[in-house]
Amino acid sequence: MAHENAITLKQLRALAAIVEAGTLTAAAERLSVTAPAVSTQLRTLEGHLDVRLLHRNEGGPALPTPEGREVLLAVQEVESVLARCFARIAAIRAGKAGQVALGVVSTGKYFAPGIVAAARQALPDIEVSLFVGNREEVIEALRRRSVDLAIMGRPPREPAVEASILGPHPHVLIAAPDHPLAGRCDITPEALLAQTFLSREPGSGTRILAERILDRIGDGQPYATVEMNSNETIKQAVIAGLGLAIISRHTVLHELEAGRLVTLSFAGLPIERQWFLIHRAGAALSHPAAAVHRFILQSKGLLPA
Repeated sequence: MAHENAITLKQLRALAAIVEAGTLTAAAERLSVTAPAVSTQLRTLEGHLDVRLLHRNEGGPALPTPEGREVLLAVQEVESVLARCFARIAAIRAGKAGQVALGVVSTGKYFAPGIVAAARQALPDIEVSLFVGNREEVIEALRRRSVDLAIMGRPPREPAVEASILGPHPHVLIAAPDHPLAGRCDITPEALLAQTFLSREPGSGTRILAERILDRIGDGQPYATVEMNSNETIKQAVIAGLGLAIISRHTVLHELEAGRLVTLSFAGLPIERQWFLIHRAGAALSHPAAAVHRFILQSKGLLPA
């Protein structure tokens, strides 16, 4: 019978130390206790949960069972929450009002630094940091509570979040100015799908959207793609004539204005989406995070037109 309420932080840290260090002896040295003490903590934790958490691998490194991996994920989240708590306490002791971490999907890196700079100027007693990653990375940061707020194009289903519309987020189909399809108003699905499309890496929200659009246009027909790991690389590749791309208009504003890129006309494009400002649901924001949240919503003019 499981007794989850009896679990202690010491037991959880013993499990994490064993997996990270590889052996009981190495874990004991890391925790500055004896190996029998670490072994006792592990057995007690397994008893409370009524499951085996580690494979007994004689002579090899300690490997977690499927249940053990789930517990380790929980340990990481607990440690992340505690680290943020201690950082906030340190900030208060240092005379600061608090710290706020803002996560932004990589497409938003073109305007997010301006938002952070404006927030720091308007709220000088709050230290605002910026984390940039692809969609999956930002969602994982929310899940682990390593960011307080996040800006992305589509709120995730999990973890549960509260979302506020921040502003328009159009996606366009781009090409080099001398591309054969540039300037045409009669592009057929067949002509479009005969092109090579440049896409972001798996986990990117831009890639997910582009695949949905192309699958809808072609009704499931195959098309050629080349994967690239950043919007900057995609922009340069399109300029060089290596293919087309569906991308956030905010990432190519300067190139469009300079005539280095053009948008192609096709039914259903551009796609009009929204930017959202989100945070974890079910828990009140800290006072600093709430202040930054209000400031960002009141400063929608900081988004590109």
